[in-house]
Amino acid sequence: MKRLLLPALMLMALPLAGCVYRMDVPQGNYVEQKQVSLLRVGMTREQVRYVLGSPVTQNPFREDEWDYIYIERHGWDDPIQKNLFLTFTSDGRLSSRWQGTLRKGCAPFLFPHSSRMTDFLSPF
Repeated sequence: MKRLLLPALMLMALPLAGCVYRMDVPQGNYVEQKQVSLLRVGMTREQVRYVLGSPVTQNPFREDEWDYIYIERHGWDDPIQKNLFLTFTSDGRLSSRWQGTLRKGCAPFLFPHSSRMTDFLSPF
């Protein structure tokens, strides 16, 4: 009886070996729609940095572009990625060429129903 007990316990524990918890991992700049709504064409770099924080990446060859990227991974679900790409004029002012997955009057930056990367922002 004792000989069968150990193999039986091992067989019962085997299905539980795949039940591993996977932590939620946020990466990048957490930006909400209310922050994007504060942006205005003509703002300086310092003003944009105050509203949104420092960008995740700055292209060393194109210092007039700032990228705000956020990726949220919930357990084993597919990751949700949201982007905001800002362009500045030669005198360091925010231009009207904004791209990303946020729009004025949109839902919050996190937990979207769609993670399409083709939406464009309009400052108006």
